[in-house]
Amino acid sequence: MRPADAVPGQVPEALGDLTEREVEILTLVGRGLSNAEIARDLVISPHTAKTHVNRVMTKLHAHDRAQLVIAAYENGLVRPQS
Repeated sequence: MRPADAVPGQVPEALGDLTEREVEILTLVGRGLSNAEIARDLVISPHTAKTHVNRVMTKLHAHDRAQLVIAAYENGLVRPQS
């Protein structure tokens, strides 16, 4: 899910170093999905999901998944559920 005002195919400026796939991964991490769940949803192997998550963490200088969740919220990729 992208922010409502985002242009399809365009990555939020703060996430400019991420590929579209990595933004997709960040969004799923932000929703609380595990690597296994990400793999299932994207029809990729768990190893590939883990690799994507690690690359996102490296690019965003995140120390853990919690920091990725924060980045997903701060960049409008996910919103709190009411």
